Amino acid sequence: MRRRQWNAFACMTALAAVAGPSWAQGYPTKPIELQVPFAPGGTTDIVARVISEPLAKVLGQSVIVVNRAGGGGIVGAAETARAAPDGYKLGIATVSSTAANPAINPKTPYNPITDFTPITNIAATPNIIAVNPHFPAKNYAEFVAELKKNPGKYSYASSGTGGIGHLLMELYKSLTNTYVLHIPYRGAGPALNDVVGGQVPIMFDNIPSTLPFIKSGQLIPIVVAAPQRLAALPNVPTFKEVGLEPVNRMAYYGILGPKGLPKEVVDKIYAGVKKSVEDPAVRKRIEDTGSLVVANTPEEFAAQIKAEFAIYKQVVVKQKLTID
Repeated sequence: MRRRQWNAFACMTALAAVAGPSWAQGYPTKPIELQVPFAPGGTTDIVARVISEPLAKVLGQSVIVVNRAGGGGIVGAAETARAAPDGYKLGIATVSSTAANPAINPKTPYNPITDFTPITNIAATPNIIAVNPHFPAKNYAEFVAELKKNPGKYSYASSGTGGIGHLLMELYKSLTNTYVLHIPYRGAGPALNDVVGGQVPIMFDNIPSTLPFIKSGQLIPIVVAAPQRLAALPNVPTFKEVGLEPVNRMAYYGILGPKGLPKEVVDKIYAGVKKSVEDPAVRKRIEDTGSLVVANTPEEFAAQIKAEFAIYKQVVVKQKLTID
């Protein structure tokens, strides 16, 4: 009896070993959830929705975008980290959720380097300081002069405490010896709404979500974090041009899964994203937001996340920033 039980167990184990790889090779067989760790309307949400439709066509299954906002990206990222490593619950990785927030928040419930499987960085995005049209300054020289003249008078909105907009603005403040009050939101969308509405005068945000409001005249661009001046904003200087190169950092929007994601699944998603962005129409939609298409390899994206986390950790230590 025991021998028959042992033989049955051995047979089941062998079948499981064979089934594992074949399961991954047959992926996907059902809809995939793509989690956005911020509210609708921000850059992360925009990029996710641009890539979801063409990726679904390539993979042959629906890619459903789900917004899980909170904690400056931590809530949604933690949900991705806890997911089963089967490729059916993926997440959008941002600098806020995988570098800036973990760097400043010791209570982050995941390790950005060891608790995820990076797949690819879809796009890189310049960041920008923009102001409501009623703000007294209309260019960078006037902006910094106004802040220096009135320390503590103004506030700025961000996508959340510990997000890239928060840390970059705090770095900017430390380098310029200015003081502006931080008003955190549950995503760039709600924050932008209040800056456009005049409740908060300043925002440090990503170009894709801010550019439509700049084009419509609802926001005034001040200075951008980009390798060079943007074609869409040729009169707006970069942080490097105004002598603040440490602030001149771009954001990334990539796809990752929980740790332990099978290589076959990673390779299939990466190939799907790469094929999607090769479509001129998809590439144009991404570039029209002000972003640059990247679609790097899983290994390259992993190295990028690791490097960005190290940089923001240095910023937090050097500037003595805390989550409180």
